[in-house]
Amino acid sequence: MRYIKVLGLRATWRLSWAGLSGMFGQKNGRAGKGIMAKIIISCAITGSIHTPSMSPYLPVSAAQIAQSAIGAAQAGAAILHLHARDPVTGQPSSAPEHWQAFLPQIAAASDAVVNMTTGGSAVMTLEQRLAAPKQMQPEMCSLNMGSMNFALYPMAARITEWKHPWELPFLVGTDDLVFKNTPRDIAQILSEMGDKRGARFEFECYDLSHLTMLKHFVDRGLVKGRLYIQFVFGVLGGMPAEPDTLTLLKRTADRMFGDNYEFSVLAAGRMQVPMATMAAAMGGHVRVGLEDNLYIRKGELAVSNAQQVAQIRTIVEALGRTVATPQDVRGILGLKGKSGVAF
Repeated sequence: MRYIKVLGLRATWRLSWAGLSGMFGQKNGRAGKGIMAKIIISCAITGSIHTPSMSPYLPVSAAQIAQSAIGAAQAGAAILHLHARDPVTGQPSSAPEHWQAFLPQIAAASDAVVNMTTGGSAVMTLEQRLAAPKQMQPEMCSLNMGSMNFALYPMAARITEWKHPWELPFLVGTDDLVFKNTPRDIAQILSEMGDKRGARFEFECYDLSHLTMLKHFVDRGLVKGRLYIQFVFGVLGGMPAEPDTLTLLKRTADRMFGDNYEFSVLAAGRMQVPMATMAAAMGGHVRVGLEDNLYIRKGELAVSNAQQVAQIRTIVEALGRTVATPQDVRGILGLKGKSGVAF
């Protein structure tokens, strides 16, 4: 029996390969290949949650985002989940010109699949969030499957020196912040980015109810083809990063979608690596990156997105998984290919 240890966090997880493959290898959505199927590593490069004062390694400028994304792809990330930022203030940005400043560089230097956010930031309107994706027409977009509290205010207590005046008020104000994505919003995103522009979606599910909403849209015929579901843990307002919750979500998705889906796991904060390791052992895919976690181990900031990708790659390969290439991802998810984008 082979084991892998994930250390450096509050708990040590010891995962039995044989035990987990026996528990979760029955219905895994991998066309009969089982738990040994290729694993997709996604990397979320900068996001809209962390602020510049939290880490000097958080990419902010176009050059930093491009360099960090290309490095993550070289380390093994087949999907690059991207947000834009104002290069002067470091604030999350929906401006197409900020996206245009780095997307062509990434496309020229990497074959990785570009996955543009449609969530943007909880303080943006839907029209702002869709402005750049509609113009750039990426292969993939993220799609949050519901409205939710998005509470970041506990982070404010950890910082004593602030680089920009917007950071502290933004974080403190999230005690009264709701990320809005109603069924009408979801339908609009599916139409604008899917039907009209050919993007496939990373369906971000922060709660069990979000799986129910996804099933609703599948039943309406507005979502077709193979699903790529991202189980999101660790955001205050969503699900806690707990093994029992992941197994519940997996069983629920099996019941709702049968073999017609792929699942991935991201955990915000210190449970990033343990939850990703569990997902890999269950036959799923993984997401890491500085959007989700600023650290490489307890008390030590990650110096790049590539460092986190390399870490999780070592773990999943030790579990016997083969890392998927961008072309593998295009085949698995039925993407339109790089020739169909507008950057």
